[in-house]
Amino acid sequence: MKHRIKLSQEQQQQHAAENQAQQQAAREFASTEELLRYDAAHTTVPPAIAQRLQKSTQQTGATPRPRSWWRNLLGR
Repeated sequence: MKHRIKLSQEQQQQHAAENQAQQQAAREFASTEELLRYDAAHTTVPPAIAQRLQKSTQQTGATPRPRSWWRNLLGR
């Protein structure tokens, strides 16, 4: 029984230390944009995803989108 109490106290100490570390790591941001900029700066993109993204942006930037039928009809 004493062993269980001691183990429980050790778990409580460990849990308290983890909570303190999480609170120190917590940040507040003034806006959503600030949060996204911080996240983008601190997140590494896997190489495979970076290649796919680069390929996708090159494809969309090289060819202009065709005009929609209703814009042709209205002359806009």
